[in-house]
Amino acid sequence: MKFEDLKLIPILLKALRDENYTEPTSIQAKSIPLILNREDVLGSAQTGTGKTAAFALPILQHLVNEPQNVHGKRKILTLVITPTRELAIQIAESFTVYGKYTHIKNTVIYGGVTQGSQTNALKKGVDILVATPGRLLDLIDQGYISLNDVKYFVLDEADRMLDMGFIHDIKKIIAKLPRKRQSLFFSATMPQNIIELSQQILIRPKTVSVSPVSSTAETIQQFLYMTNKGTKKDLLLHILANPELKQVLLFSRTKHGADRIVSNLRRQKINAAAIHGDKGQNQRQHALNEFKAGNIRILVATDIAARGIDIDKLRYVINYDIPNESETYVHRIGRCGRANEEGISISICEPEENAYIKDIEKLIGQKIKVVSDNPFPQTDRPMNTAEKKENEKQKQKRKQEFFANRNKKAGAQSPGTRRKKR
Repeated sequence: MKFEDLKLIPILLKALRDENYTEPTSIQAKSIPLILNREDVLGSAQTGTGKTAAFALPILQHLVNEPQNVHGKRKILTLVITPTRELAIQIAESFTVYGKYTHIKNTVIYGGVTQGSQTNALKKGVDILVATPGRLLDLIDQGYISLNDVKYFVLDEADRMLDMGFIHDIKKIIAKLPRKRQSLFFSATMPQNIIELSQQILIRPKTVSVSPVSSTAETIQQFLYMTNKGTKKDLLLHILANPELKQVLLFSRTKHGADRIVSNLRRQKINAAAIHGDKGQNQRQHALNEFKAGNIRILVATDIAARGIDIDKLRYVINYDIPNESETYVHRIGRCGRANEEGISISICEPEENAYIKDIEKLIGQKIKVVSDNPFPQTDRPMNTAEKKENEKQKQKRKQEFFANRNKKAGAQSPGTRRKKR
């Protein structure tokens, strides 16, 4: 199937050709005709399946055909809600790229930065608003935003939205939308609370499901290095000695671990940067832009910070720490091998993480290929005193982060709690 078969208008097809996109992904092929037919859609699709274009292209087509008062102030006709700043920026960029030959204007708003440039854009008028929940409600309360004219509503990454404690914000936003609208709801997983939320948003939706979380793209080759905690650092340098790894997204379990990895790499004259929750929004966006431009070789990220990162033709992902949730592994390696491009995932496993690998292999239904050419193989020797101390330190750190995150979620979900700034 080609994009031409989906009845998209010529100016959208031209923008797609500019990006060398000729064939739609599965979620695009299934969703675009339904959205063009003005159906509500309940989509089950993980990051990396092309779902942004699946809703952006038909929405742009709707707006091109809308009678818009271009002489007066433009009204917000489309609202896209997403959980993180990075994902909001990526979605807005996609609307800009796909809509380059249209008259449609979009802007993005998110917390963590001063609101001046965002409110200035809103004052000029926009057709499409991409937003994180907290900043959206703040600017509504301040009188900068009205949702009275919204005709197309998208809730993206719904499961992550609920995980981050945004359920009350989402319900407040939905209450401010016109009842007559087209609504699109996307989530990587569909637990009961997500299904119940979708029932409050959608009317007789068409269901689209692709790439369940237990599957990994066939275009991704997966490799596993078995090593010890004390040799991880050296093994990483051995792997990066391969000049083919020119652009690598590397995952760390913790923010402190991410900073430590960057420091170690820089000492070896390897250009690296970290993105995580302790970094300012401008720092994170600068690091991401430099990585995309090829000025930074290794981008080290935590899972939350990496959500929504979309890098064309990214080939390499390295798991420096094996995630203790198998689904997280699938999300991580899904950053490479997108749009039928080849991707390579490399995981570095220490003895404490062996059980995580078994769980991952059970979930994905396949064995990950173990690399035998490994100068730092895993041994059965007991940990020395220094390794034991470091291991205990990391355990305590993970424990503290777990309780901190749990308390944060509990606080966000309790009545009367102050809204998160996003």
